Order: sequence, then C-alpha cells, then structure tokens
Amino acid sequence: MQKVRFGVIGVGNMGTYHAQQLLAGKISRAELVAVCDVDPARLAPFPQVKHFADSRELIRSGRVDAVLIATPHYAHTTIGMDALRQGLHVLVEKPISVHVADCDRLLAAHTNPRQVFAAMFNQRTDPYFRKIRELVAELGVLGRVQWTITDWFRTEAYYAGGGWRATWAGEGGGVLLNQAMHNLDLWQWLFGLPARVRAECRFGRYHNIETEDDVTAFLEYAHGATGVFITSTGEAPGANRLEIVGDRGRLVYEENVLTHLRNETPVREFSRSSAQWYAQPARTRQEFRFANHGGQHPAVLQNFVDAILDGAPLIAPAAEGRAAVELANAMLLSAWQQKTVALPVDGAVYERELQQRIQASRFVKTAKTGRHVEPMPYLAH
Repeated sequence: MQKVRFGVIGVGNMGTYHAQQLLAGKISRAELVAVCDVDPARLAPFPQVKHFADSRELIRSGRVDAVLIATPHYAHTTIGMDALRQGLHVLVEKPISVHVADCDRLLAAHTNPRQVFAAMFNQRTDPYFRKIRELVAELGVLGRVQWTITDWFRTEAYYAGGGWRATWAGEGGGVLLNQAMHNLDLWQWLFGLPARVRAECRFGRYHNIETEDDVTAFLEYAHGATGVFITSTGEAPGANRLEIVGDRGRLVYEENVLTHLRNETPVREFSRSSAQWYAQPARTRQEFRFANHGGQHPAVLQNFVDAILDGAPLIAPAAEGRAAVELANAMLLSAWQQKTVALPVDGAVYERELQQRIQASRFVKTAKTGRHVEPMPYLAH
C-alpha cells in the first residue's frame, strides 16, 4: 500500500474538518475517497468523492482502507466494531465510546494486531503537555493535582445546533463526555487512574440541557495523592490552570506558560532534617514557553497514516481511550448516587443507570436545522 484510502463517517463539524484536511492534501500519503452521513445535505460539499448514507455500505464497499468515525458518540461503538470486523483500520473521534461497557465491546472487536486502531486525542500533541509528562517524573512522590479547566465555554446556539447534543440518549453526557474528555485523557496519561472519585455534577446549570455542564470532582489515589478536577461550559472568561505538587517541587501550567519550581532537597527530607521553624527548601525556577500547541488533529491523523504504512507507534492507541471514559463515568455515577465511587467502575451498573435516565427523560430539545460550520479554536470540539 502506497497511500491510505479514507472514508469519513459522519460529516458534521469535526468530520467536515477532517475531510477538508484530507482533500487539501494536508495529510501525506492519504486520500479521501468517500464520505458517509445520514443527512444528504452534509454530503453535498464533497462532490468529488463517493457518497454513502449507510456506514455498513461504505465499510463493505472495497473502496477504503481506513475509516475515520466522527458520528454522535453512541455510534462510535457500533460502527467501530463493524469496521474492525471487516478488516479496516479505524480512527475514532473521542470518546471512543460513551461508557466502559461499550468500550470493552469495541476493544474486543480489535483482534487483528495488523489493524491500526487509534483515537483522536489531539491534545497529546501539545508540547506543553508533553513537557509536563516528562517533568512529572522529576517531582518525586506526587501529593496533589488540581486542574481548573473552564475555558470550554459554549453558547445556547451551540447546544441547539444538534438534536443529539447534551442529551442522555444522543450524546450520553455533557461536558465530561465531550469537551473535557480531552482533559480526562491527559489526566490519566499524566497521572494514571485514581482509586476513588467523589463528584458533584450540575445538570443544565448554565444551559437548557439535561446533561452536566458544571463539574467538581475529588480524586484519591492508592498511594495517597489527591486531585481536584473542575470543568464547565458555562463560565466566561474561563480558566485553564493545572497545578501538580510533588515532594521535589511544583509544576504550574497557565496562560501558555509552564513553570517548574524544583526543590533542591525533597520536602519530607528537609522537614525532618531542618532545625528551623519556618525554613523552606532552596529551589530553582524554570519557565517553558512554546511557539504553538503542536500539530493537534492533523498530527494525530498523520500519525495514524504513518502507523498503517510504516508501523509508527501511535500517539493515542484506542485502547488507552477507555481510561478517560472510565473517569467520566465515575464522576457521573458518583453524582447520580451521591457517594464516592471506587475504580474500576462496574460497567453493568453504569450502563443500567444511564439507561434509566434515557428512559425517564422528558426533556424536549429544541434544535436548529441547517448546516453550520465555523472555525474552531485549537482546543474546541
């Protein structure tokens, strides 16, 4: 194979963006040959490629080597399973599935190691987070992590832009399953999964939606570290501040500056050995600034192609996407049950709780019709 033939399934906002990148030749050794959507109007901007209304037909057409799945969330599982079983390479938008039980079903369909299966976690390409991952190891024993990520502001028009958005039946969640899924992936990528989660979620606090748009969560790790995760789509101006404290210092990322304060002597050692009451360890300070936020979505797509053609290691293997979904599920389950949730999350319990909310929902969504695609800031989704 000299070039990867792509089909994009779901050409809403993100699918259209990915399709345009492929058509513009931004991804080397890749070509867009087909698009698929249940709405014919969404296919109209792509007259130069084959159109499909049914993903099963595209998958079995023989025209494509790989599919990029950018449908509403629940279909990530069913379409992904179908494509994998038909031998295609698969790149799925985040989240890989809505809940861990579906994650397990999807991942179980990936039985051929020669098939490349990746997730669109574009923020892993950000040099700030890649540097943080490198420096976390220098902090020694982790004590505390605090991330306030509220610069995901969305208007009512955004939520009205699709009947599936921010509904239990259509999206399976709100800010945790959509925008902050990026941050939850980075959290587990940097720190691993906690042992316990206690969360307070506000449903429709800022918008006319039935799912969560405001979350505060407390995380406890088996080794004693704690974390606080705060996110919202209702604050403007929002904040993005990540603070990581360890025995050997502190990292702070905010306003495009990463600051590393490094203790010359570990805190615990200094505390035991110093005879002074108010002394602190000597420390050094280093600041990191980068020119941009990395390759983002096109870089993940290019890496996917390189993995297919050259065997390049994936930036975000799909199997790693399960952890972020589990964190989101744990937070929602904790809010629903009003208690601390231990990880691993019981997938059957969560699925049952979610289905109960789908069945009990009386929420009537007012969605605007028509196609709307506008430029997105690099963080948006």
